[in-house]
Amino acid sequence: MNQKPNYRNVHNRFKLNGNNYSFNDLFEVAYSFIKEGKPHEKVIGDFLMDWLDPKEELILKTSGSTGTPKQMRYAKQAMVNSALATGDHFGVQIGDRALHCLSADFIAGKMMLVRAMILGLELDIVSPNGNVLEENPTVYDFAAMVPIQVVNAMSQISQVKTLLVGGAAPSTSLLQQLQSQKTNSFVTFGMTETLTHIASRSVKSKDSVFNVLPGVKITQDARQCLNIEVPHLTKDTVVTNDLVTIVSDTSFILLGRIDHVINSGGVKVIPEAVEEKISSLITCPFFITSIADEQLGQKVVLVFEQKEDTQNILGLIKEKQVLSTYELPKNVFFLDAFEYTENGKLKREATTAKLEARPY
Repeated sequence: MNQKPNYRNVHNRFKLNGNNYSFNDLFEVAYSFIKEGKPHEKVIGDFLMDWLDPKEELILKTSGSTGTPKQMRYAKQAMVNSALATGDHFGVQIGDRALHCLSADFIAGKMMLVRAMILGLELDIVSPNGNVLEENPTVYDFAAMVPIQVVNAMSQISQVKTLLVGGAAPSTSLLQQLQSQKTNSFVTFGMTETLTHIASRSVKSKDSVFNVLPGVKITQDARQCLNIEVPHLTKDTVVTNDLVTIVSDTSFILLGRIDHVINSGGVKVIPEAVEEKISSLITCPFFITSIADEQLGQKVVLVFEQKEDTQNILGLIKEKQVLSTYELPKNVFFLDAFEYTENGKLKREATTAKLEARPY
């Protein structure tokens, strides 16, 4: 059995922006990025400096989408192991051309660099803003994007053979657009604690089942939330607040987060499930949340980030009969702007607090 590489074993086929670099060569690259690079390159330079440091661990920060961002300490070898699992799961080959278009401030952007160095990829770095494929005719074997990047690059998305979509839940309309493309797209599930994705589902599959990566074990606790064991990443069981249905030892369906559940008249409503049912009917940013109600305790409300014709939208939702009586929004509100994390995830609690604080 082949011995796993360690973090110093930069693959001899690794290229960055068209140039071959060894582990020792990367110091000059990192220094150049930090001193002369664009903002997204400076962050990459900082990460490379940390990677080159003889310390065996790195400090990573969470996105803060479900609370205050926190710092976590992880072994570099765990990140190497994660890269190898991704390569196995998605069939990434030595010498594949890959696109790096994610902020290296967060784990997803860091892990694209690690995958390239360990798996021997030819990695092109571009700014994470705007259309990440603009004026770029290159065909890529592998890339990872957040949903808004996919939206912006949709006219050229066929240039990517295998695409990972993560960071936030893609809308139904976006998934429908991807289904008609020749790109082999996957929605991923993961977090900083699991060093990005531990499961994925094909956009072109007929169900919403996530299949786990090699070496990942999943169980469900008494709350019906997902617990994750990944021995090659961490010795600790990762206990999540993600409500799931376990389909098999290696697959699950994601329902939503337990801390988002609305208790409306004694009936539990999962906002993410409601959003999925109505997302094909709405074209602007929105989310489902709740406000206090004397009769129901909490009532379901629909919140838009821009002005919409509420009568038409509520009428359409009722006409399609996709929601139960308790799931149906009782009110519609507008906010000038939602609260987002640095990497574009909706901050539900902060945005709901903003809604509750607005004058009526």
